[in-house]
Amino acid sequence: MSDIIWRSIAIGIGATVLMDLWAALLYKVFGQQRPNWAPVGRWVWHLRDKVFHDDIGDAAPYAHESALGWAFHYFVGIVYGIILVVVAGASWLTAPTFLPAFILGIVTVGAGWFLLAPGMGAGWAASKRPNPTKIRALNLVSHTVFALGLYGTALLIR
Repeated sequence: MSDIIWRSIAIGIGATVLMDLWAALLYKVFGQQRPNWAPVGRWVWHLRDKVFHDDIGDAAPYAHESALGWAFHYFVGIVYGIILVVVAGASWLTAPTFLPAFILGIVTVGAGWFLLAPGMGAGWAASKRPNPTKIRALNLVSHTVFALGLYGTALLIR
């Protein structure tokens, strides 16, 4: 049982690392702005008081919000790795297939669109941002890369 848990955690970490490498590639090749995890850290810090903000930038700063945002980013990736193994079953670890990872990757976009974005004041699916269509497309692509990371890490550690 502990082997299954550790492998699930590793799958979540591996997928999150690949997603971060993808963001670095987009920055290097296309000049796409890197994700800023500090506002996410501020949002997480303020969850004890409030979930939905008009603008997370107006909330009181937290000294370690960047570190908290990064930690939360990896925590969520780990949780998604565990969810994948729970839903697909432990047998998936011995013979991973892409479809369950892909489905989970796309489903997880919903957490960003319907919890994180409105929670930070960006509106549902970033509707209050000047470029919501671009943000949504990048979210879908990034979460597909995350799915590839889930699958690829599972293949590497099987």
